[in-house]
Amino acid sequence: MDESLVAWLDAHADSLDADTLHADALPARLAQAGLFTAAVPEGEGGDGRALSAAVDIVAGLAEHSLSAAFVYWAQRAVIACLLASPNRDLVRRLLPDLLHGRLAGAPGLSNAMKFLGGLDRLHITGTAAPDGMRLNGTVAWATNVRRQGFVAAIAVGGEHADNPAVFALPHDARGVVREPDLDLLALRGTNTAALRLDEVVLDATWQIHPQARVFLPSIRPVFVGLQCGLGLGLARASLRAARAALDGRPSVLAGDIDALDAEIAACRQTLCAGLDDGSLRERPRDLLTLRLRMVDIAAAAVALELQALGGRALLRAGSGGYARRAREAAFLAVVTPTVAHLKGDLARLA
Repeated sequence: MDESLVAWLDAHADSLDADTLHADALPARLAQAGLFTAAVPEGEGGDGRALSAAVDIVAGLAEHSLSAAFVYWAQRAVIACLLASPNRDLVRRLLPDLLHGRLAGAPGLSNAMKFLGGLDRLHITGTAAPDGMRLNGTVAWATNVRRQGFVAAIAVGGEHADNPAVFALPHDARGVVREPDLDLLALRGTNTAALRLDEVVLDATWQIHPQARVFLPSIRPVFVGLQCGLGLGLARASLRAARAALDGRPSVLAGDIDALDAEIAACRQTLCAGLDDGSLRERPRDLLTLRLRMVDIAAAAVALELQALGGRALLRAGSGGYARRAREAAFLAVVTPTVAHLKGDLARLA
């Protein structure tokens, strides 16, 4: 991790969680550190490293600010969509600006993932028009919809709603309305808002893939695998804070902290090896189990931090970021795929 970026994140972590003051500066900071080119093929403008490099970046950012890690994940998720797209003209048009942070990437596919799992209906519909597809609907949650410019990945149901397509939605298309930031309890500096589409016309040049049922399962391992880094990094930060609170004194908590630390390392090793060799793509149950365990690990680490701090955790000053990490851990349970979604998918796979 770039030292100047780490210093900036440590100085602004609470602000990135509590307000929007530094929301627009965050993607630029991540881009300046060269993070968006990680684990992107060299031929596409990246550094050519394996996907585990991006997992480690997510975790490294989450140790300092889950807001920063989540924005990085959002940008990297849209980059992953383009890397898997057969529409090479669209890739050439958008990818360089995404890799260098000149354009923000917002994955608006939560609804589509739930739709494919039978948990929701599609919220964006498209009808054929002489000049392309005419889109109407909403994206209830989209992160990294930076006002200076963004592109959102969305699923659009046409005449046959059971076979939606995936499109790139430019922020400046006529009829696209970015609503005010959602009034979140945490991660307020992530440019998270709803999008409304009113008679938006997109032609085939904006299509990422014609078949969401084929495309989304193929990129889900990247989406979910990178998300695992969110909990791993947050858990490391809480365990580090717990050790600092104990200040070397003997404690019954020491064994629990060491055991959870070892589990974090083991999960990271299993996740990265499986993503890099492709085996987790063939074992979706194992990947979803890791993603679910990530939420539990983060919650357990925050609980250990609370126990180590004792009453200090309830003080506004001197808690060392505990309150923020507690809110961040709660947030992980509702990021798509949510805990309930994961448990449902695992039950079906069983």
